[in-house]
Amino acid sequence: GDILDDYLRTDGVWIFTLNKQFYKTNNEKECAEKCEAESNLTCRAFLFTRKKLECLTLAENAKMAVMFTSTDTVLYEKRIYLMQCKRGIGTDYRGTEAKTQRGIPCQKWAEKIPHKPNYTPEKHPNAGLEENYCRNPDEDESGPWCYTTDPATRFDYCAIPECEDQVMHTGEGECMQCNGEDYHGEVSRTESGLECQRWDAQEPHMHGFTQKHYPEKDLKMNYCRNPDGELQPWCFTTSPNKRWEYCNIPRCSTHPSVPGLDSQCLSGKGEDYRGRISITESGNACQHWNTQFPHKHGWIPDKYPCKGLEENYCRNPDGEKKPWCYTTNSSVRWEYCTIPPCNRTDQRIAGMDNVPVQVPLPEECYRGKGQSYRGTTSVTASGKKCQAWNSMFPHWHIKTPERFPDADLRNNYCRNPDGDSSPWCFTTDPNTIWEYCNLKRCDDHTQE
Repeated sequence: GDILDDYLRTDGVWIFTLNKQFYKTNNEKECAEKCEAESNLTCRAFLFTRKKLECLTLAENAKMAVMFTSTDTVLYEKRIYLMQCKRGIGTDYRGTEAKTQRGIPCQKWAEKIPHKPNYTPEKHPNAGLEENYCRNPDEDESGPWCYTTDPATRFDYCAIPECEDQVMHTGEGECMQCNGEDYHGEVSRTESGLECQRWDAQEPHMHGFTQKHYPEKDLKMNYCRNPDGELQPWCFTTSPNKRWEYCNIPRCSTHPSVPGLDSQCLSGKGEDYRGRISITESGNACQHWNTQFPHKHGWIPDKYPCKGLEENYCRNPDGEKKPWCYTTNSSVRWEYCTIPPCNRTDQRIAGMDNVPVQVPLPEECYRGKGQSYRGTTSVTASGKKCQAWNSMFPHWHIKTPERFPDADLRNNYCRNPDGDSSPWCFTTDPNTIWEYCNLKRCDDHTQE
């Protein structure tokens, strides 16, 4: 597999640590290779800066150091050092538990008092015998243990919880269909073993994913869910240092036949459209979903098996207002497609059965600073899609409909609630917090 699969990625953060090494690399994979080969320190994570192409291998991860925002940086943390639970007998446990099941602090593996150890970092360099953390260097059937600081007790086992059982179950809800949008199971730990934060709680992480805003998404207790079309179910974590993380829900081996997911015409937003139109409304040919040229993107068919991303057909995988596609025109990233509506009456009104009706939209422009703009544009000047105003994902913010009731902060439409120079929005790109929108100022002679 990919070397980066062993790491958890967090965009836009930096962690403060003195124990690090600098390298010049071309990409994240090369940086990961530096981390794997690092001999100057125990590499638990690395930072990669896109602009300068700098690579920093780190002896600490976000659990152990202060984290703060840095827009151009990506943090990759080794999963093995984030796990607070054990798999099997825990020989690969690299968590930071440092007391026994009875609460006695552990002796450091490198020390000889009060107990002279048989297992030392020198004798077992690959067993993770750092500090006084619980480990299992001898593959003890009872799990991780440590020498204790009590002279009367040479060693004892540690109370490390079992990782959530990830074996596929036959019971309802224990595996996920598609990307887990309809997963209703009860897994409540992330893939690194962190406990999930309750959806109705705002600590340690404030967010907008509440039952009120997403009544149909089953956001109950602290169960992993996928309310926003992510790759798989996820949750906010109870760790202040890790805002959110995916959960390890196995994919079901059989795909259910979903009625209605083969529509050849446009109904609603067209999320069930499976027709073969592959030209945008301005006449650009669509780019194939399984290619990354001319536009790089994340809608990869293998990752989203139920979105109908075949060939270069127009689709609506992300809940846009209608089907769209990336275009083969390098200067136009994506555009909507014109799909005939399912209601035949609409077409007969136009007097032509085979031609879809196109209702002319009012010109999208703004006056002054655009504080009165109430259009439906939801794309930034660089082509990024806007984040919904009542969502806190991927960016947490305070520009909510409740705080700005007169600003019409509906859906993910471009607005100017704070008197900026023109309408803007938060973006769905984790690396770009916000941008101005793709709007022009109204001509003096044009009615808005």
